[in-house]
Amino acid sequence: MPKTKVALVTKGHPFDEDAFFAVFDANKRIEWTHVEHPEAVELVHPDRAADFDVFVMYDMPGITFTRSDPPAEFDDPPPGYIEAFEALIDAGKGMVFLHHAIAGWPTWPGYAEIVGGRFHYQPATLRGVDYPDSGYRHEVTHTVEVLQPDHPICAGLAPTFEITDEVYLCPVFEDSVEPLMRSTHSFTADNFYSADHAIRGTKFSNEGWTHPAGSNLLVWTTSHGNSPIAYVQFGDSANTYADPNYRTVVANAISWAATPKP
Repeated sequence: MPKTKVALVTKGHPFDEDAFFAVFDANKRIEWTHVEHPEAVELVHPDRAADFDVFVMYDMPGITFTRSDPPAEFDDPPPGYIEAFEALIDAGKGMVFLHHAIAGWPTWPGYAEIVGGRFHYQPATLRGVDYPDSGYRHEVTHTVEVLQPDHPICAGLAPTFEITDEVYLCPVFEDSVEPLMRSTHSFTADNFYSADHAIRGTKFSNEGWTHPAGSNLLVWTTSHGNSPIAYVQFGDSANTYADPNYRTVVANAISWAATPKP
């Protein structure tokens, strides 16, 4: 059986490369190619995209951290990029978005619609609602509940499992996605830290910061055009990368996204 050809897209957020790439080396059902930004911008054009069955996005494009005030600058996608990306969606290219990819292209509203939500490093308006900067918390040990055990992305998982990973408090479009896994962690502001504080140099602080209670949804699917799209919120550290449940979810998501009309 031919292996699934995966374009693994990164850049914009630090990560342990050796530990992360080991997740894909261990998946014997795929052949993967690592592509970084800015080269990844060209990857969406038809002649380049045709070489791959699935795009796995572990990137965070459109954001530059300034280490000054304002602490982040947001860039529009380059000319032609949105049209090329939307053409990929219309053509049915499978996509898997991982962890911080939910923060990508913050000036392009359609990108959040494709992914199923958005993490905000700065206060922003999304779907007509004003949001503060989003929340994060590292190394949270929590229980994951599998909502649809018969879904291909949930194959091989116990009904519940424990994982230690970073969690996000951010808008999720629960009305537009198919939920697959939820967390028992409490997604309220007192359990998270401010992303704005962090990029201004004060990590692990929520002083003076508030955020509406958020979704505990961790893994979901959606579709746009003809493309199957999955988002997996797990994926911050080497410990997570090595977790068998994490590797199972990522491998399953790739297989699902590679299957026509899943």
